[in-house]
Amino acid sequence: MVAIGLVVVAYAFVGQGTANTASNSTEPEGFNVPEVETTRERGAEEAAQGPEDKTLRVTIPKMARIEGATFPDAAGDDEEALKNNAGIHLEGTGFPWEDGANTYLAGHRLGYPNEPSFLAFWDLDALENGDEVFVEDADGNEYTYRVFKEFVVSPTDLYVTEPVPGKDVLTLQTCTLPDYSRRLIVQAEKV
Repeated sequence: MVAIGLVVVAYAFVGQGTANTASNSTEPEGFNVPEVETTRERGAEEAAQGPEDKTLRVTIPKMARIEGATFPDAAGDDEEALKNNAGIHLEGTGFPWEDGANTYLAGHRLGYPNEPSFLAFWDLDALENGDEVFVEDADGNEYTYRVFKEFVVSPTDLYVTEPVPGKDVLTLQTCTLPDYSRRLIVQAEKV
């Protein structure tokens, strides 16, 4: 496993170069964060809750590079936001302060060398049921989530952005290895 990991990292540096390290193309090998309608129906009262600045700060103790990491609210095709942050909060999905929300965060597995995205979600697959994820909003409110599910989907499976009935969830997304053709999804429930 270690040897395979080293080969993948070496390939990222030598084989592809930085121009193709991360992509948000519609091709399966691209990052391809789901695009959801930003006008998803929310009640007026619910939309008014929460801070005006929708940027989230995230800490995942089991993941080496996610400590107080910034996740701005951005569209799935905003490559600058994906490059210059550990990841993004997918525009059009829920927020931690909303009841029944699916707060959807996406980050690159490899990302761009010398940028905050570099290897940000490299170890997402290390998360196990019961592991905690901490989210803080711009007003300083803190939310704790506990992992309950991990699975792999196709890049076109948009259902993973939808709310999960009866739960307040945080969904984390990155690409699968070694060919980035599918998406690793980890879900955690607010506690």
